[in-house]
Amino acid sequence: MSFTTLLVANRGEITRRIFRSAHAMGIRCVAVYVDADADAPHVCDADEAVRLATSYLDGKAIVEAARTTGAAAIHPGYGFLSENAGFATDVIAAGLTWVGPSPESIRRMGDKLAAKALAVVNGRQFVVREAFDKVIRMTGARRAEVVAARGPRLP
Repeated sequence: MSFTTLLVANRGEITRRIFRSAHAMGIRCVAVYVDADADAPHVCDADEAVRLATSYLDGKAIVEAARTTGAAAIHPGYGFLSENAGFATDVIAAGLTWVGPSPESIRRMGDKLAAKALAVVNGRQFVVREAFDKVIRMTGARRAEVVAARGPRLP
């Protein structure tokens, strides 16, 4: 995955941090903004900025901003669109690089109970007793099976 221009579909300090890292790697950065943020630091730090007519949640406008500016990749930052599997899918379908977890991972991790069940099935640990018990009920696993997968630190 190689690209020279990155659009960050977010605002504020997280965008500025992503820009700093990208600039250090020689990557050109594009910001998006709404009218209220026209003079915001993330806009000033960008190599180019695109005004969004609606909101930071307008995925179609963000994909169009990437196309218009020649950005080959979109980083969602956090919040806003970073947990939106549909947006990630749209970015990929547009032929752009999605800098984030796969749409499938977003879908799986978006349901916290299912994510914990997936963690148990894959031998990962977590500490909340109630969640542990819910995972057992969800998966139909016997406690001994989950205990064996989880290791010695059991609730």
